[in-house]
Amino acid sequence: MNDLLDFVLDAHGGLRRWSGVSTLTAKLAAGGPFWGQQGFPDAFGDETLTIDTRRQHAVFTPWTAPGQSLTFDTDPERVVLQTASGQAIDSRTSPRSCYAGHDLHSRWDALQVGYFLSYGMWNYLTTPFLLTYPGVQAREISPWQEDGQTWGRLYATFPASITTHSAEQVFYFGADGLLRRLDYTTEVNAVQRRSFFARLQVVERAQVPAREHIRHRATGGLAPPGPCW
Repeated sequence: MNDLLDFVLDAHGGLRRWSGVSTLTAKLAAGGPFWGQQGFPDAFGDETLTIDTRRQHAVFTPWTAPGQSLTFDTDPERVVLQTASGQAIDSRTSPRSCYAGHDLHSRWDALQVGYFLSYGMWNYLTTPFLLTYPGVQAREISPWQEDGQTWGRLYATFPASITTHSAEQVFYFGADGLLRRLDYTTEVNAVQRRSFFARLQVVERAQVPAREHIRHRATGGLAPPGPCW
């Protein structure tokens, strides 16, 4: 690990505490015009999400209707929509392949939305400890100036074994070591995004993101040496 990553991990509660956390349960509200565009304008205002912190597993309850839940797993990748009694309503294996040819304006079905939110939230809720997981490489790059503040940056690459937005991402941390921003590309629809994290919440004595605001980025890569847009 590097000095910035060590500092960031300690600021979020420390690896020792995180190692004692096996599951997280969060209340989630996802809103904005994107979900209406997908045909689910008010479907995700009151979700309960439970994740396994040690493997990519997530369960959303309810999902699109009362009495239904959605489960996301990897190895193999799979999403399953099921009833409260566990009976499968619909499922999809290798769900990422079904986004082929999609762009920002393409509509998604309930399983596609579930896959996207499941892996995305799993990544957000395990950050920054995710940067220590097997196969993930993180290195410090030049700091970033934002509204008179200096944010430290970590450029991270992810292995194919971790389902995430894109293999290359840049994490921004404030002087307190807490996550402020994340730059990435959502490969499922080839949109470059920038997420701002307004505050964090203490869960099991570790700090995890509690509010996220997503914006589109201008075209440009995630090249480590300079600005990310």
